[in-house]
Amino acid sequence: MVTARSQPGQPAALGLLETFGFTPAMVALDAMEKAGQIRVLQLELNDMLGVCVKIVGDVASVRAAIDRGHAIAEQMQGQPVSHVIARPDSRPWKTIEAPEEYNPLIQQSVVTNPYSTPTADNPTSSRRQVMAEPVSALGFIETQGFTAVFEAIDTACKAANVEVVGKEKLGGGYVTIVIRGDVAAVSAAIDAGKQRVEGLGKLIAAHVIPRPSQSVLSLLPK
Repeated sequence: MVTARSQPGQPAALGLLETFGFTPAMVALDAMEKAGQIRVLQLELNDMLGVCVKIVGDVASVRAAIDRGHAIAEQMQGQPVSHVIARPDSRPWKTIEAPEEYNPLIQQSVVTNPYSTPTADNPTSSRRQVMAEPVSALGFIETQGFTAVFEAIDTACKAANVEVVGKEKLGGGYVTIVIRGDVAAVSAAIDAGKQRVEGLGKLIAAHVIPRPSQSVLSLLPK
């Protein structure tokens, strides 16, 4: 029997939640952080429209958070896959906590750490810095098709006083635009925008997060 190796500072547990779509992943992460004492480790995109959120903490907190996040992602039809690794072995850790990676083809990060800073190899890292001022609400519109999301976000901005935060692409035509503002304005904007998708593309998700968690804010696109 081979004994698992750990190192000082190694987390007691690693939680993994993989979903289809950026919006279900962010909504699930918000719920996970609010469910228990966990820390977001990293966000990693794959080339099959998937987003893997990695969290760490004590075993009980990570299990509770992953259970909560899985349920939320399932409600949003994100087809989640989740797992908790207790006492992760130190030997494969360098493959689990991957180096930050920038994909020039889609001009954005595909492996991102929270609170990261820009480098020559990864110029979009600055997009992940947490906003200095409080954020009352975030709104997400995710579609398959650029025309649909551009029409939706234009309608959303005309419907209420909101600010566009940024855009996230997953490949396969999946694109998410994030807005911010007070809860009423963001809700009105998202409701108006999602009505404009039909006939132009496929609506993947439309959601509002009131009082978003710091983990979500640290991983927002620019």
